[in-house]
Amino acid sequence: MIRVTIWNEFLHEKIHKAVSDVYPDGIHAAIAAGIGEADLEIGTATLEQQEHGLSEEALNRTDVLIWWGHMGHEKVEDAIVHRVHQRVLDGMGLIVLHSGHFSKIFKALMGTTCDLKWREADEKERIWTVDPAHPIAAGVPEHFTLEREEMYGEHFDIPAPDELIFVSWFEGGEVFRSGCTFHRGQGKIFYFRPGHESYPTYYDGNVLKIIRNAVRWAAPSGAAKPMRGNHQPLEPIGKR
Repeated sequence: MIRVTIWNEFLHEKIHKAVSDVYPDGIHAAIAAGIGEADLEIGTATLEQQEHGLSEEALNRTDVLIWWGHMGHEKVEDAIVHRVHQRVLDGMGLIVLHSGHFSKIFKALMGTTCDLKWREADEKERIWTVDPAHPIAAGVPEHFTLEREEMYGEHFDIPAPDELIFVSWFEGGEVFRSGCTFHRGQGKIFYFRPGHESYPTYYDGNVLKIIRNAVRWAAPSGAAKPMRGNHQPLEPIGKR
């Protein structure tokens, strides 16, 4: 069983009717309902909960954390960011969605500005699978289309990804590295671009399949924790 926590600010849905009309119970609830399968134990957490719903106890029982944020990036307490950062280094998987590229946790893990071009113009987005052998792409077609989305364009200021799985093309002409993996410490990270709050992206079957695949990919491997620092020899060392 993979234990998943879906974190969402849950702010837009409370103040913008255009968003609550699409996600009446919140983006986190839509993702939870969309990716649910027998091998996933899914919980949710939101910004306004105590400790943002990310207490040490909650994170210790999380194998994979999914993160959606936008208007509340600066409201996330630095102590919580540090706590999540350490859990990723210790092996917790992290999936960062859409505008989560500007979250404190993603910028801390990338070490760059994570800035990009953007435009809201109800554009068509075509997502191309450029690494079809990758497990996150399992069952995903060569390309699929989202009829209305926010544009993100290059240059995306991130380190070179360990793997590039998806690339987006937008109706206005831009392209974007929209599905990227990274390793930090023992943790695996997947950034996935689609998911503007006013569009029904998190009801799309291919988007949900990719997130579900990413959860299984990012789950801890179960390998022994590395031992570091001064270390005694495993075998006697002969005199030289």
